[in-house]
Order: sequence, then C-alpha cells, then structure tokens
Amino acid sequence: MHDFSLFSMFKQGWPVLSVLLLMSIFSTAVLIDRWRAFRRTRCDALKFMRHVIRIAEERGRDAARSYCGKYSFPVARAALAVFDARVDREAAMTHAIELEVHQIEMGVAALGTIASLAPFVGLFGTVVGIIKAFGSIAVNSGGTEVVSAGIAEALVTTACGLLVAIPAVAAYNYCVHRIKNLARETELAVYELAAWLSERDAQQAQPPAGAQGAVPRF
Repeated sequence: MHDFSLFSMFKQGWPVLSVLLLMSIFSTAVLIDRWRAFRRTRCDALKFMRHVIRIAEERGRDAARSYCGKYSFPVARAALAVFDARVDREAAMTHAIELEVHQIEMGVAALGTIASLAPFVGLFGTVVGIIKAFGSIAVNSGGTEVVSAGIAEALVTTACGLLVAIPAVAAYNYCVHRIKNLARETELAVYELAAWLSERDAQQAQPPAGAQGAVPRF
C-alpha cells in the first residue's frame, strides 16, 4: 500500500514546496514591515495641516515650520517642502508626496509578483509530479492506487501555491489601497497650506490702501 503521508508528500515535491515556503515567508515579512510603516504614518492629515496654518497665523511661518519638523508624518514632510519652496509650491508639494509614497511602497510590488507567480509555481510542481507518477506507472505497471496516490501528491504543490497566493493578493490590495488613500489625504491637506501661503503672499505684495491713487507732490 502506498505511503501517503505528509512526509512523503514533502519528499516528492520538496524543491517546489521550498520555493513556495520562501515566497510565503518573504510576503509575510513585507506585509508586517509595511503594516508597521502604515502605523508610523497614521495621522489625520487635514486636522494636522489646519493646526499648522493656525500656528502660522498666530506665531508666524517659522514657528509653523518648526512644528512640522518635529514629526515624521508624510504630511509634515510635504508641508516642510511647501514652506521651503519659493517659486512653485505645487511642484514642491507633488515632488514631496511622490517621494513619501515611493518610500512607503517599497516591497509592495514584490507582494504583487508573489501573488501572481505562486499559483504557477505550484502548477509547475503538479505537472512535474504527474509526469513522475505516470512514469512510475509505466515502469511498475501499478494500479489505480498508485495513480491516485501519485496524482494526490502532485496536486499538493498546487494547493500550497494557492495557499501562498491568496494571502499575498489580499496583502497587496490592502497596501495599494492604504497608499492611495495616504497620498490623496496628504495632497488635499498640503494643498490647503499652499493655497494659504499663496494668498498671504498676494496680500503682502499689494500696496497699502492709502498709497493707491496718491498724487505725488513736488
């Protein structure tokens, strides 16, 4: 009777199962690392930015800039870039947000790759296992017991590939959704600061009301 056990299944498909195990460990590590990164960037961007604008109104831009420098949130770093910009604040805001998003999405593309490749790796192991099973049947002239056991062992790699791919797909979609929301919230918040700074600069550039229409005297 064929020995159909966990050890025998692993022994038959250990090369493919080892690859799937490494892919699973890597995807889990990336997910944990990105989850910690998301926790570090958790912030109510609009509330934070309105507080920064209030500080700038009451104590000046230098105080608001110092307040942003105390935090490592993406919205705080983007606000610093807008404060430092002298010409094109919107371009500075866009560049700062893209830089923050690039740092946060490190490793996320690997999750998508694992989610796409894991089922094919498992299917490859199944195909190889079925070829071996039919080869042993042709040599040993085994019956249905040998056929069913060999195919069952071969299908284990497909099941493991799906087991790796499903969590990786969920993790990838979660990370992409969080990154999109973070970028959108940061952009909306920092745009308020850029608009406020532009309005204040325009007000400061206008001449005093008494100076308009004054007739020079000689």
